[in-house]
Amino acid sequence: MAIPIQRTQDQDRAAQAYKDVCAVPKPSVAEKYKSLVRSAPADIQTNGLGQSVAFWRAKGKDEHNLLYQHVNAWIRNKMKLSNDLHLWIIDQTTSSDQYRRATVEALAYLGWLKRFAEAEITDK
Repeated sequence: MAIPIQRTQDQDRAAQAYKDVCAVPKPSVAEKYKSLVRSAPADIQTNGLGQSVAFWRAKGKDEHNLLYQHVNAWIRNKMKLSNDLHLWIIDQTTSSDQYRRATVEALAYLGWLKRFAEAEITDK
């Protein structure tokens, strides 16, 4: 009888981050995406998750949209959100504890996204 293998949350983050980075269109968006992903954790720590998400959505460029889509999908899945991340952040029923949890999860996911972007996306 085989013992079921349980994956850690960090393994789940790594697997999704790798999948997301590998799906980035190359090379048109990839280098800009890589640069954006490198700065995303610091942006969140400096400005907050809400401000960073709003910035990515406002820019409207392919790499910003792609990063938002990746973080949005990850946080929606992990926190079982019914709305997109930006709508959930501004929802009056979202507690500060939930917001902090989403921020911590986004930073953990972005750590893996950054590592894989640096490994898989080559510079010119």
